[in-house]
Amino acid sequence: MAIENGSDRLYLGIDVGGTKVQASMVRESGEILTRQRRKTPRNEEPERELQAIEAAIDDAIAAANKKLKDVHAIGIAIPGVVDPRKGHVVVTPNMNLGGIPIGNHLRQRFEVPVAVGNDCNLGALGESWLGAGRNAKSMFAILVGTGIGGGFVRKGKLWRGARDAASEIGHTVIQIGGPLCGCGNRGCLEALASRTAIERDIRQAIDDGRPSVVSELTKGDLTVIRSRVLRKSLKAGDAVVTEVMRRAAEVLGYACLTVRHLIDPEVIVLGGGVIEACGDFVLPVVRQIVDADRLPGAREGGGVVVSALGDDAVVLGAVALARAAAQGNRAGFLAGQGRQ
Repeated sequence: MAIENGSDRLYLGIDVGGTKVQASMVRESGEILTRQRRKTPRNEEPERELQAIEAAIDDAIAAANKKLKDVHAIGIAIPGVVDPRKGHVVVTPNMNLGGIPIGNHLRQRFEVPVAVGNDCNLGALGESWLGAGRNAKSMFAILVGTGIGGGFVRKGKLWRGARDAASEIGHTVIQIGGPLCGCGNRGCLEALASRTAIERDIRQAIDDGRPSVVSELTKGDLTVIRSRVLRKSLKAGDAVVTEVMRRAAEVLGYACLTVRHLIDPEVIVLGGGVIEACGDFVLPVVRQIVDADRLPGAREGGGVVVSALGDDAVVLGAVALARAAAQGNRAGFLAGQGRQ
């Protein structure tokens, strides 16, 4: 589907993450006008999390100096399993939005069309539309943040699977009997290499008496160790963070190898907050593992690159979904909403 560069239609893209809600006002072409963020309430009732989402939307509209009537549609990305047809959240492993009909809620609250999708699926869609995968016929994205998710786009269509649960690479079991994951299983990729897992391992090392600059950077509050703290710690040569991050990077490298052998995409895109902050450290480790693969393909390809859109990937994918839904388009680029 061709992008209407001359259109003045405005969309809101919402990325609901484990630590922040980002709301962006976006033109039909993908040009981002404003970015507004609110903290995601942790371990709070669903009402508090919905309030944070609504506040971020209000902030984005106000920052763009627009009114609600100027918004053509809203696309919202949720970190978990959703039913896009119903706009219903099935489960969110790291949040309390499971069972919430968020599409209907926001539609009634803001009186505009609302499209709902999985955050990492939409991150992949954003990268396929305007980012690192825009020239690739097939692309798998792995987004590393509070959790880990994935998305597979082939020939412009998002592959969602028979149960709307495809590409959940973060919940593939990497270590049998490993650490407990937010989904309830053990040994998932997310439980080994997400920021939540990295935080856990750093806290354990500090509790065991190992010195780390993280204690100073967080002023002793290790409840949340943000990606920027990880970046600063790596730059300072902190032994604990370097060790934990290298182990996480190695796990991510083998996850990329698994994707390569399973679906053989033209390109694998790594993104998310951890990669945006620490990609210079993580990517060489990942590439070393992938490049050492003993099982080659018939042709070149299957390389790993870093997201070109950063934090904007998910909101742009959400806008792409909202555009297709608002225009009633189910056949062109970004359609891909039928069952595969």
